[in-house]
Amino acid sequence: MTTIAILGANGRLGRAVGKAFVEAGYDVRAITRSGKLPADLAGAEAVAADALDRNALIRATQGVDIVFHGLNPIYSDWSSVLPMARNVVAACEANGAVLLFPGNVYNYGSPIPEFITEDAPIRPTTEKGRIRVELEDMLRTEAEAGRLRTIQLRAGDFFGGTGTGSWFDMVMASKVQKGVYTAAGPTDIVHEWAYLPDLAATFVALADNLDRLGTYETLHFPGHAVTDMDMKAAMEKAVGRKLSMAAMPWWVLRVGAPFVPMWKALVSMSYLRFEPHRLVSGRLEKLIGSIPHTPLDRSVAEALTDLGIPVASVASHAEAA
Repeated sequence: MTTIAILGANGRLGRAVGKAFVEAGYDVRAITRSGKLPADLAGAEAVAADALDRNALIRATQGVDIVFHGLNPIYSDWSSVLPMARNVVAACEANGAVLLFPGNVYNYGSPIPEFITEDAPIRPTTEKGRIRVELEDMLRTEAEAGRLRTIQLRAGDFFGGTGTGSWFDMVMASKVQKGVYTAAGPTDIVHEWAYLPDLAATFVALADNLDRLGTYETLHFPGHAVTDMDMKAAMEKAVGRKLSMAAMPWWVLRVGAPFVPMWKALVSMSYLRFEPHRLVSGRLEKLIGSIPHTPLDRSVAEALTDLGIPVASVASHAEAA
Protein backbone atom coordinates (compact mmCIF):
# COMPACT_ATOMS: atom_id res chain seq x y z
CA MET A 1 0.00 0.00 0.00
CA THR A 2 1.27 3.46 -0.88
CA THR A 3 1.89 5.74 2.11
CA ILE A 4 1.41 9.50 1.94
CA ALA A 5 2.30 12.03 4.63
CA ILE A 6 0.02 15.06 4.84
CA LEU A 7 1.94 18.05 6.19
CA GLY A 8 -0.40 20.62 7.71
CA ALA A 9 -3.14 18.05 8.23
CA ASN A 10 -4.99 20.42 10.59
CA GLY A 11 -5.31 23.03 7.85
CA ARG A 12 -8.24 23.39 5.50
CA LEU A 13 -6.35 22.13 2.46
CA GLY A 14 -4.53 19.39 4.35
CA ARG A 15 -7.76 18.00 5.80
CA ALA A 16 -9.46 17.94 2.40
CA VAL A 17 -6.51 16.26 0.67
CA GLY A 18 -5.93 13.83 3.54
CA LYS A 19 -9.58 12.80 3.54
CA ALA A 20 -9.51 12.19 -0.22
CA PHE A 21 -6.44 9.95 0.11
CA VAL A 22 -7.98 7.99 3.01
CA GLU A 23 -11.11 7.41 0.94
CA ALA A 24 -8.96 6.35 -2.02
CA GLY A 25 -7.36 3.59 0.06
CA TYR A 26 -3.95 5.12 0.68
CA ASP A 27 -2.08 4.69 3.97
CA VAL A 28 -2.27 8.26 5.29
CA ARG A 29 0.03 9.78 7.91
CA ALA A 30 -1.42 13.04 9.25
CA ILE A 31 1.43 15.24 10.49
CA THR A 32 0.63 18.17 12.77
CA ARG A 33 2.48 20.08 15.48
CA SER A 34 0.19 18.68 18.17
CA GLY A 35 0.05 15.13 16.87
CA LYS A 36 -3.73 15.15 17.23
CA LEU A 37 -5.80 13.58 14.46
CA PRO A 38 -8.32 15.92 12.81
CA ALA A 39 -11.89 14.60 12.89
CA ASP A 40 -11.99 14.66 9.07
CA LEU A 41 -9.12 12.17 8.88
CA ALA A 42 -10.52 9.15 10.69
CA GLY A 43 -8.50 6.17 9.50
CA ALA A 44 -5.22 8.09 9.22
CA GLU A 45 -2.20 7.77 11.52
CA ALA A 46 -1.48 10.85 13.65
CA VAL A 47 2.15 11.95 13.98
CA ALA A 48 3.57 15.01 15.75
CA ALA A 49 6.27 17.13 14.12
CA ASP A 50 7.08 20.82 13.74
CA ALA A 51 7.85 21.72 10.13
CA LEU A 52 10.48 24.21 11.33
CA ASP A 53 12.38 21.34 12.97
CA ARG A 54 14.15 19.63 10.07
CA ASN A 55 15.23 16.50 11.92
CA ALA A 56 11.78 16.01 13.43
CA LEU A 57 10.19 16.33 9.99
CA ILE A 58 12.64 13.83 8.49
CA ARG A 59 11.79 11.35 11.25
CA ALA A 60 8.05 11.93 10.89
CA THR A 61 8.13 11.20 7.14
CA GLN A 62 10.39 8.17 7.33
CA GLY A 63 9.10 5.32 5.18
CA VAL A 64 6.52 7.34 3.22
CA ASP A 65 6.26 7.24 -0.57
CA ILE A 66 4.66 10.66 -1.06
CA VAL A 67 4.68 13.91 0.91
CA PHE A 68 1.89 16.46 0.47
CA HIS A 69 2.95 20.00 1.39
CA GLY A 70 -0.17 21.51 2.98
CA LEU A 71 1.63 23.89 5.35
CA ASN A 72 0.24 27.42 5.45
CA PRO A 73 1.70 30.33 7.43
CA ILE A 74 -0.29 33.31 8.67
CA TYR A 75 -1.18 35.36 5.59
CA SER A 76 0.31 38.54 7.05
CA ASP A 77 3.67 36.89 7.85
CA TRP A 78 5.34 34.72 5.23
CA SER A 79 8.75 34.68 6.88
CA SER A 80 8.45 30.95 7.53
CA VAL A 81 7.47 29.93 3.97
CA LEU A 82 10.97 29.28 2.61
CA PRO A 83 12.43 27.76 5.82
CA MET A 84 9.52 25.30 5.98
CA ALA A 85 9.87 24.49 2.28
CA ARG A 86 13.59 23.78 2.68
CA ASN A 87 12.80 21.37 5.51
CA VAL A 88 10.12 19.65 3.43
CA VAL A 89 12.63 19.23 0.60
CA ALA A 90 15.17 17.81 3.04
CA ALA A 91 12.61 15.34 4.38
CA CYS A 92 11.60 14.19 0.88
CA GLU A 93 15.21 13.77 -0.19
CA ALA A 94 16.20 11.92 2.99
CA ASN A 95 13.34 9.47 2.58
CA GLY A 96 13.13 9.23 -1.22
CA ALA A 97 9.57 10.55 -1.26
CA VAL A 98 7.74 12.28 -4.11
CA LEU A 99 6.53 15.79 -3.27
CA LEU A 100 2.98 16.86 -4.12
CA PHE A 101 2.85 20.64 -3.99
CA PRO A 102 -0.12 23.04 -4.28
CA GLY A 103 0.78 26.09 -6.35
CA ASN A 104 -1.07 29.39 -6.70
CA VAL A 105 -1.27 32.28 -9.19
CA TYR A 106 0.91 34.78 -7.32
CA ASN A 107 3.87 34.03 -9.61
CA TYR A 108 2.35 35.91 -12.56
CA GLY A 109 2.13 39.34 -11.00
CA SER A 110 0.14 42.32 -12.27
CA PRO A 111 -1.11 42.62 -14.90
CA ILE A 112 -1.98 38.95 -14.62
CA PRO A 113 -2.67 37.04 -17.87
CA GLU A 114 -6.37 36.64 -18.51
CA PHE A 115 -5.77 33.03 -19.58
CA ILE A 116 -2.97 31.50 -17.51
CA THR A 117 -1.46 28.60 -19.42
CA GLU A 118 1.17 26.24 -18.04
CA ASP A 119 3.87 28.02 -20.04
CA ALA A 120 2.77 31.56 -19.14
CA PRO A 121 5.71 33.86 -18.26
CA ILE A 122 6.55 34.22 -14.56
CA ARG A 123 6.66 37.92 -13.58
CA PRO A 124 6.05 38.40 -9.84
CA THR A 125 5.26 41.95 -8.76
CA THR A 126 4.62 41.38 -5.04
CA GLU A 127 6.64 40.06 -2.12
CA LYS A 128 4.42 36.97 -1.91
CA GLY A 129 4.85 36.35 -5.61
CA ARG A 130 8.63 36.59 -5.35
CA ILE A 131 8.67 34.18 -2.41
CA ARG A 132 6.61 31.66 -4.35
CA VAL A 133 8.90 31.97 -7.38
CA GLU A 134 11.99 31.42 -5.21
CA LEU A 135 10.33 28.37 -3.67
CA GLU A 136 9.40 26.86 -7.03
CA ASP A 137 12.87 27.61 -8.41
CA MET A 138 14.32 25.61 -5.52
CA LEU A 139 12.03 22.66 -6.26
CA ARG A 140 12.94 22.75 -9.95
CA THR A 141 16.66 22.97 -9.21
CA GLU A 142 16.50 19.97 -6.87
CA ALA A 143 14.55 18.02 -9.49
CA GLU A 144 17.03 18.85 -12.25
CA ALA A 145 19.87 17.71 -9.97
CA GLY A 146 18.13 14.36 -9.53
CA ARG A 147 17.58 14.80 -5.80
CA LEU A 148 13.82 15.37 -5.69
CA ARG A 149 10.71 14.60 -7.70
CA THR A 150 7.99 17.26 -7.50
CA ILE A 151 4.46 17.32 -8.90
CA GLN A 152 2.93 20.79 -8.58
CA LEU A 153 -0.75 21.51 -9.14
CA ARG A 154 -1.57 25.20 -9.42
CA ALA A 155 -5.06 26.30 -8.33
CA GLY A 156 -7.14 29.40 -7.65
CA ASP A 157 -8.78 30.56 -4.41
CA PHE A 158 -10.28 27.81 -2.26
CA PHE A 159 -13.88 27.28 -1.27
CA GLY A 160 -15.61 24.30 0.28
CA GLY A 161 -14.32 21.85 2.84
CA THR A 162 -14.33 22.25 6.60
CA GLY A 163 -12.72 25.26 8.23
CA THR A 164 -12.65 28.96 7.45
CA GLY A 165 -10.17 31.52 6.19
CA SER A 166 -10.96 31.86 2.48
CA TRP A 167 -12.39 34.78 0.52
CA PHE A 168 -15.55 32.73 0.04
CA ASP A 169 -16.41 32.45 3.72
CA MET A 170 -14.77 35.63 5.04
CA VAL A 171 -16.23 37.93 2.37
CA MET A 172 -18.71 36.51 -0.13
CA ALA A 173 -20.79 34.41 2.27
CA SER A 174 -20.08 36.40 5.44
CA LYS A 175 -23.49 38.13 5.47
CA VAL A 176 -25.57 35.70 3.43
CA GLN A 177 -27.74 34.83 6.43
CA LYS A 178 -28.61 38.53 6.61
CA GLY A 179 -29.60 38.44 2.93
CA VAL A 180 -26.41 40.04 1.59
CA TYR A 181 -23.77 38.84 -0.89
CA THR A 182 -20.48 40.74 -0.63
CA ALA A 183 -18.38 41.17 -3.76
CA ALA A 184 -14.63 41.57 -3.34
CA GLY A 185 -14.19 43.49 -6.61
CA PRO A 186 -15.98 44.42 -9.86
CA THR A 187 -18.89 42.00 -10.23
CA ASP A 188 -18.19 41.19 -13.89
CA ILE A 189 -14.52 40.18 -13.43
CA VAL A 190 -13.74 36.47 -13.95
CA HIS A 191 -11.87 35.00 -10.98
CA GLU A 192 -10.36 31.53 -10.60
CA TRP A 193 -11.77 29.36 -7.80
CA ALA A 194 -10.92 25.82 -6.68
CA TYR A 195 -13.58 23.73 -4.96
CA LEU A 196 -11.50 21.84 -2.41
CA PRO A 197 -13.06 18.37 -2.77
CA ASP A 198 -12.40 18.55 -6.52
CA LEU A 199 -8.83 19.78 -6.02
CA ALA A 200 -8.17 17.05 -3.45
CA ALA A 201 -9.52 14.38 -5.81
CA THR A 202 -7.20 15.69 -8.53
CA PHE A 203 -4.18 15.29 -6.24
CA VAL A 204 -5.25 11.67 -5.70
CA ALA A 205 -5.51 11.19 -9.47
CA LEU A 206 -1.99 12.55 -9.89
CA ALA A 207 -0.68 10.17 -7.24
CA ASP A 208 -2.46 7.32 -9.04
CA ASN A 209 -0.64 8.26 -12.25
CA LEU A 210 2.89 8.94 -11.04
CA ASP A 211 4.24 6.53 -13.64
CA ARG A 212 3.03 8.94 -16.35
CA LEU A 213 4.60 12.02 -14.78
CA GLY A 214 8.11 13.43 -15.03
CA THR A 215 10.66 14.49 -12.45
CA TYR A 216 9.28 18.04 -12.23
CA GLU A 217 5.74 18.79 -13.32
CA THR A 218 3.71 21.99 -13.05
CA LEU A 219 0.08 21.48 -13.96
CA HIS A 220 -2.93 23.76 -13.74
CA PHE A 221 -6.24 22.92 -12.10
CA PRO A 222 -9.09 24.54 -14.06
CA GLY A 223 -11.72 24.90 -11.35
CA HIS A 224 -14.52 27.47 -11.50
CA ALA A 225 -13.59 30.61 -13.47
CA VAL A 226 -16.62 32.74 -12.63
CA THR A 227 -17.70 36.29 -11.83
CA ASP A 228 -19.21 37.56 -8.60
CA MET A 229 -22.54 37.66 -10.42
CA ASP A 230 -22.19 33.94 -11.17
CA MET A 231 -21.24 33.19 -7.57
CA LYS A 232 -24.12 35.32 -6.24
CA ALA A 233 -26.63 33.51 -8.48
CA ALA A 234 -25.37 30.13 -7.25
CA MET A 235 -25.60 31.29 -3.65
CA GLU A 236 -29.14 32.59 -4.20
CA LYS A 237 -30.15 29.24 -5.65
CA ALA A 238 -28.62 27.46 -2.67
CA VAL A 239 -30.35 29.53 0.01
CA GLY A 240 -33.60 29.82 -1.95
CA ARG A 241 -33.92 33.61 -1.95
CA LYS A 242 -32.58 36.75 -3.58
CA LEU A 243 -29.57 38.45 -2.01
CA SER A 244 -28.73 42.12 -2.09
CA MET A 245 -25.26 43.08 -3.36
CA ALA A 246 -22.65 44.76 -1.18
CA ALA A 247 -19.06 45.70 -2.02
CA MET A 248 -15.94 45.07 0.01
CA PRO A 249 -14.70 48.48 1.34
CA TRP A 250 -11.22 48.43 -0.18
CA TRP A 251 -10.69 52.10 0.64
CA VAL A 252 -10.91 51.30 4.36
CA LEU A 253 -8.28 48.58 4.02
CA ARG A 254 -5.98 50.86 2.03
CA VAL A 255 -6.22 53.62 4.64
CA GLY A 256 -5.59 51.18 7.49
CA ALA A 257 -2.96 49.05 5.72
CA PRO A 258 0.06 50.85 7.29
CA PHE A 259 -1.30 50.02 10.74
CA VAL A 260 -2.88 46.56 10.31
CA PRO A 261 -0.55 43.82 8.97
CA MET A 262 -3.37 41.66 7.63
CA TRP A 263 -4.93 44.57 5.76
CA LYS A 264 -1.52 45.42 4.31
CA ALA A 265 -1.15 41.84 3.09
CA LEU A 266 -4.61 41.85 1.52
CA VAL A 267 -4.10 45.20 -0.20
CA SER A 268 -0.78 44.03 -1.67
CA MET A 269 -2.63 41.22 -3.47
CA SER A 270 -5.79 43.19 -4.28
CA TYR A 271 -5.02 43.25 -8.02
CA LEU A 272 -6.32 39.66 -8.14
CA ARG A 273 -9.80 41.05 -7.38
CA PHE A 274 -9.62 43.65 -10.17
CA GLU A 275 -7.93 41.77 -13.02
CA PRO A 276 -9.71 38.90 -14.80
CA HIS A 277 -7.87 35.58 -14.86
CA ARG A 278 -8.47 31.87 -15.25
CA LEU A 279 -6.22 28.81 -15.20
CA VAL A 280 -5.93 26.77 -18.37
CA SER A 281 -4.37 23.32 -18.62
CA GLY A 282 -3.18 21.69 -21.82
CA ARG A 283 -1.94 18.52 -20.12
CA LEU A 284 -3.87 17.61 -16.96
CA GLU A 285 -6.78 15.83 -18.63
CA LYS A 286 -4.42 13.86 -20.88
CA LEU A 287 -2.53 12.64 -17.80
CA ILE A 288 -5.35 11.74 -15.40
CA GLY A 289 -8.44 11.48 -17.60
CA SER A 290 -11.57 13.39 -16.60
CA ILE A 291 -10.75 16.29 -14.26
CA PRO A 292 -12.91 16.25 -11.07
CA HIS A 293 -15.44 19.06 -11.40
CA THR A 294 -18.54 19.57 -9.27
CA PRO A 295 -21.04 21.94 -10.95
CA LEU A 296 -21.01 25.47 -9.50
CA ASP A 297 -24.53 25.39 -8.03
CA ARG A 298 -23.86 22.14 -6.18
CA SER A 299 -20.37 23.09 -5.03
CA VAL A 300 -21.57 26.44 -3.65
CA ALA A 301 -24.47 24.76 -1.84
CA GLU A 302 -22.09 22.21 -0.32
CA ALA A 303 -19.60 24.93 0.65
CA LEU A 304 -22.35 26.86 2.45
CA THR A 305 -23.43 23.68 4.22
CA ASP A 306 -19.83 23.13 5.35
CA LEU A 307 -19.97 26.61 6.90
CA GLY A 308 -23.16 25.72 8.78
CA ILE A 309 -25.33 27.99 6.62
CA PRO A 310 -28.78 26.48 5.91
CA VAL A 311 -29.47 25.81 2.24
CA ALA A 312 -32.66 25.00 0.39
CA SER A 313 -31.25 21.78 -1.03
CA VAL A 314 -27.84 20.21 -1.55
CA ALA A 315 -26.75 17.05 -3.33
CA SER A 316 -23.80 15.15 -1.97
CA HIS A 317 -20.39 15.33 -3.63
CA ALA A 318 -20.59 11.58 -4.14
CA GLU A 319 -23.79 12.00 -6.14
CA ALA A 320 -22.12 14.68 -8.23
CA ALA A 321 -19.13 12.54 -9.15
